[in-house]
Amino acid sequence: MKKSARVAIAALALLAAPTVLAGCSDSGGGAAPDSGPKALSIATMTLPQSLDPKDASGSALPFFQAVYDTLVKREPDGSYSPMLATEWKYNEDLTELALTLRSGVKFDDGTPFDAEAVKANMERFRKGGGAQAKTLNDVKTIKVVDAAHVTLELAQPNPAMLFYLSDAAGLMANPADFAKGDALKTKPSGTGPYDLDQNLTFIGTRWTFTRAPGYWGARLPYDTVTINYFDNETAIVNGLKTGQVNAALIQDADQQISAESDPKVKSTKQEFDFQGLVLFDRGGMVTPELRDPRVRQALNYAIDRKTMLEKIRQNRGEITNQVFGPSTAAYKPELDGHYSHDPAKARELLKEAGLGGGFTLKLPRIAAIVSDALAASLQADLGAVGIKLSWEDVDAGSAIKRIFTDRAFSGLVMNIGQSSTDWVVVGELVLPGAFNMFGYTDDTVKELLPKIQGRDAQAAKAELQALNEHLVKDGWFVPFYRMTFLHVSDGTVTITPQDGMAVPSIYNYAPAK
Repeated sequence: MKKSARVAIAALALLAAPTVLAGCSDSGGGAAPDSGPKALSIATMTLPQSLDPKDASGSALPFFQAVYDTLVKREPDGSYSPMLATEWKYNEDLTELALTLRSGVKFDDGTPFDAEAVKANMERFRKGGGAQAKTLNDVKTIKVVDAAHVTLELAQPNPAMLFYLSDAAGLMANPADFAKGDALKTKPSGTGPYDLDQNLTFIGTRWTFTRAPGYWGARLPYDTVTINYFDNETAIVNGLKTGQVNAALIQDADQQISAESDPKVKSTKQEFDFQGLVLFDRGGMVTPELRDPRVRQALNYAIDRKTMLEKIRQNRGEITNQVFGPSTAAYKPELDGHYSHDPAKARELLKEAGLGGGFTLKLPRIAAIVSDALAASLQADLGAVGIKLSWEDVDAGSAIKRIFTDRAFSGLVMNIGQSSTDWVVVGELVLPGAFNMFGYTDDTVKELLPKIQGRDAQAAKAELQALNEHLVKDGWFVPFYRMTFLHVSDGTVTITPQDGMAVPSIYNYAPAK
């Protein structure tokens, strides 16, 4: 089973610019339901370690969306609309973001939602040590103006802040529960459309959410939503065919084909993740040879992406050489084919770099992400040009320490989501952080980032594309292909894919018509 970066790291860790931005509607929770009670059963391979919002991350987000509202709602197409915040406005230099909050909203125990609650949640999230805590690093001060207004004072402009407020950082829990130890981990308390039904929930196996009485927003279509954990996609597909579950996301190519073979199964395709080698060590701290761009370029020329996509993914995806996805301003279609499979070119570059005899590259292998077929294919491709790929098997228990604490490896083969928000990609992959753990940069990146930061992506499109082209040609990463995911249902559910997430938001399911 292959997982997105956020899923994988969450599992390992338990990872002219407008000055006024406002949502175009005030729809809040979702679409109005048809008459009659309805139940929705969703299958997932994401196992949340907690339902405390400070721990929220990635593909676990639907668990949290059921019980907690976010400040800003992210629509399926990636646009923003009001949720707990009804308006937002940046100051001229984009260092302050003022939020106007919805009035009349209460937490489950009747405590009013207000600016003090926003401040308490965001300060707790920022200090909570969760996989997404870093997304609020640029928030210097959270200023309560009055009960309905709060201003985020930023240490520097951050073009991704609205995205983060529609994601984990924007989830709002009842501050009254913050002093209750770990209570929120199993007994969430928010303002969301559902409550966790403790009687029908078995933590680690099944979570059942029932409609919250008196929810402030529009009612979602289902009276009950159950999220069921499975440890393999074969069981999910069988559950779908037998009516045990109504909806799921399928990533494995063989299981996608199996699901599609059932005439009653309805499917929708989405390309979200790219699979590839995320290089940490461009400075040569662990593997000195990687300091030379020609070596990183040789890695890219050595990979036979076409054969990998055909044999491993059964052509369910598209070859790419860039980490920015098609919906970003930085994306350039011609960069998808910048590196052909050219072993002779790879060997020539290695020889120019003084490595005609090759070298050894040691990488961690997480079996849930790197299949036997993928591991063997990469070893063969790199070995053909003189690079000995040495795999070290790591399990979930040791991976976080070996990879991110000990910094024992030069990179990691993984799947990572391609956000449509350019600065999210920059923040995760280019700036110092988990995937640039040695803080590597170069003169071109240092020149371009100040021209991008604080500007609308379309206004900074030329600079973003120049950044993307540099990352590709300098061999910062070794992407293989964008993967086609399949959203499947038993025919009773219509599923709308969610921009910026591998899994749909809890709001994106509706009875099929």
